[in-house]
Amino acid sequence: MMLNCLIVDDEPLALDLLENYVGRTPFLQLAGRAGSALEALQCLDRAGRDSAEAVDLLFLDIQMPQLNGIEFSRLLTERGAGRTKVIFTTAFEQYALEGFRVDALDYLLKPISYTEFLRAAMKAHDWFLKTATGAAPEPVPVPKRDSIWVRADYRQVRIRLADVQYIEGVKDYVRICLADGSHVMTQMSLKAMGEQLPGDEFVRVHRSYIVHMPEVRTIERGRIVFGKVRIPVSDSYRDEFMRMLAQRAFIAPKAGVGEASQEA
Repeated sequence: MMLNCLIVDDEPLALDLLENYVGRTPFLQLAGRAGSALEALQCLDRAGRDSAEAVDLLFLDIQMPQLNGIEFSRLLTERGAGRTKVIFTTAFEQYALEGFRVDALDYLLKPISYTEFLRAAMKAHDWFLKTATGAAPEPVPVPKRDSIWVRADYRQVRIRLADVQYIEGVKDYVRICLADGSHVMTQMSLKAMGEQLPGDEFVRVHRSYIVHMPEVRTIERGRIVFGKVRIPVSDSYRDEFMRMLAQRAFIAPKAGVGEASQEA
């Protein structure tokens, strides 16, 4: 089975590399290349007029001007372009989870070797084969996230989630507090930060706080204790916090947690 593919990247060198990789792969056929999401949309519209030339697979960069790869992928879904599947290519690891959330087949981190490219292309080939034969494609597993990237003082900083104790919302920023006593500030809402974190380890306990459950060691008078810091557990979030405590086999006095802050 041959797959028609379109490569999309705003960097000419990246386009050249991917075109070379496509040419080396016997079951891929290059339908075109585009330097932006808007140009790619035009290519897809032209190809869509001829079912034999319809694009099966997009190798899609994420960081692009005007319309990024994630937004473009969502747009394709809204337009009903169900046949076209996406493999993301990007230099930024922090987009991996979001990429899988928009039903990408795979995610390639730059610089991309041919071995990595071929592995992702074979996964796509297998997916299309199973679809063509009527077999239900296996769901693409979402990788367990072990780190996040945030912007701090004009730098991209990688933070290991295992090092995080709690996260505090401070107006338009969040303060990520680490077990070694240091912290990192980044401009983001607490809600947006929470959406990036694994829900089986991080839980919101207050309008201003998210805590890392494996780091919770002490609860005193309804407050989670991290050294000299006392974090309130508000009524709005207490049930979920207690459920996660129970899952982790903590024994906490009900009266203590029951005295949680009334602030939501």
